[in-house]
Amino acid sequence: MLRSLVTVFVTAAAVIASPARSETARIGYIPVMGTSQIFVADKEGLLKAAGIEPKFLTFESGPAMIQALASGTLDIYVAGVAPLAVARSKGVDVKVVAATAIDEMTVVAGAKLAPLFKPGVAPAQALKDFKAQTGKAARLATQPPGSVPHTTLVHWLEQVIKADKADFEIITMGIDATQQAVLAGAVEGATLREPAVTVSLLRDPRLKIVATGSEMFPNQPGTVVAVAGAWAAKNQEAVQKLVAGIVEATRIIQKEPARAAGAIEAALGKGIVDRATIEKAIASPASKFASDPRAIIDSFAAMQAYQVKIGSLDKEYPLDGLFDASYYLKATGK
Repeated sequence: MLRSLVTVFVTAAAVIASPARSETARIGYIPVMGTSQIFVADKEGLLKAAGIEPKFLTFESGPAMIQALASGTLDIYVAGVAPLAVARSKGVDVKVVAATAIDEMTVVAGAKLAPLFKPGVAPAQALKDFKAQTGKAARLATQPPGSVPHTTLVHWLEQVIKADKADFEIITMGIDATQQAVLAGAVEGATLREPAVTVSLLRDPRLKIVATGSEMFPNQPGTVVAVAGAWAAKNQEAVQKLVAGIVEATRIIQKEPARAAGAIEAALGKGIVDRATIEKAIASPASKFASDPRAIIDSFAAMQAYQVKIGSLDKEYPLDGLFDASYYLKATGK
């Protein structure tokens, strides 16, 4: 009898102590600083604690990830919020459960254009001066229509600085190609996010930031964590722990950047960007980390309305079904 009781207690203890079954999650991301939390959460063991076995997939832009969501080959989306309205318009069941960054976009002028952006000269005039001097419109690189970079760039040009459309040309390409193009002088300017901003300025000090995210689009909604509906339905507890991990990762990045830098360097640096550069990127004015999804609802609604105006979205869609702040509220107790 005693031996049987001991066996029962040992077995029970083993069950309690054993880790929860891990669920594979296909996590799509774009290689920008705003996605840092997912990698910090992974390095800190927070994804493992959530029962998530991550399979990270790199994409060049948010819109490129929509097809993966629509086909059911992506479970977690970590990228700009703007394309998710397009996804929902096509019937894709996806919900934003956390934010990761706001005001992360910048416009960086290339070596030929930067000198014309000087004190006392309006940005629109700088573009006009470039055309007058060269006989051609300034070429500005960004990501495809529907993305946050494209939307904020168009808004900055047309609504903020009110540039003459004859003075600029928007060229769309992938994130890596955008950075390479502005460094090579193939374009006169580009929308960049960290760590590309810091990397580019270090490689060519002639480059200049001429607009920040908040200047391009007030309270610019940036990168978010969104979960596919089918995966969330099967993994409610994992989603809750994922959001709690994002909240904790945000705290670590904000309060202990040196601790976070290693995980970010491994994910985004790929052996090319060193840790010191990553730490500079974390401290950059273009790096504003946040995890409360409610903070970007109003600005996203405004962005969606603007996308309709410029034709990158066919109509405005209700946001009630897109944002689910319940996980964040439970994780923070707010």
